Amino acid sequence: MLEAAARGWDSLSNGELLAAAEGEGFDVLLTTDKNLPYQQNLAGREIAVVILGRARWKLIERAAPRVLAAVEAAKPGSLTVVNIPAS
Repeated sequence: MLEAAARGWDSLSNGELLAAAEGEGFDVLLTTDKNLPYQQNLAGREIAVVILGRARWKLIERAAPRVLAAVEAAKPGSLTVVNIPAS
């Protein structure tokens, strides 16, 4: 898994980021940006989006099996939100 910053994508808007990821052949965009579905129409996209409910790695790590399941079940143009408990 590569971070957007490592690819120089950290300054891209959501639409540009989705297009760049699709262009590089990514199947899934994993993000914590809960506003993305309100800003982008995912219909017809080749990439799926999985939104993590929290941004803290310690909390995400505990929910790793649910995150993995969401990524594995993702289909092109789909949106999945993985709720991650605060504790």
